Amino acid sequence: MRIQIINGPNLNLLGKREPEVYGTQSFETFFNTLRQSFPQLELHYFQSNVEGEIINQLQDIGFSYDGIILNAGAYTHTSVAIHDAIAAITTPVVEVHISNIYAREEFRHRSLISANCAGLIAGFGLQGYVLALVYLMNRTP
Repeated sequence: MRIQIINGPNLNLLGKREPEVYGTQSFETFFNTLRQSFPQLELHYFQSNVEGEIINQLQDIGFSYDGIILNAGAYTHTSVAIHDAIAAITTPVVEVHISNIYAREEFRHRSLISANCAGLIAGFGLQGYVLALVYLMNRTP
């Protein structure tokens, strides 16, 4: 089973950026832990601060992978283009947010991508990615 994790803007700074919100662990370290915890999965990771690169990645893998976990960062609240890219592909997408977006600033309470995702996981820190993996492994098409 091939799963792609896609992280959007500023998530390359995990472990350094606002540790009180996002924690102190880098995503690269966490991703290595995921690979060890889920050896039966073929996990891939992509991060970009550029909206178009995220869209290109969704389109490149969106017809051949078994699942996508997407943390679109701030693009969650602004990107009609990412919304449309998710609608155009057949691979199921799970939206993940490290923080509870509904406990933060009001502009973060609206996701433009949720309507095209299989589900939304928010507020459980990096464990949200684990929950998304478990869902994708156990989902029935």
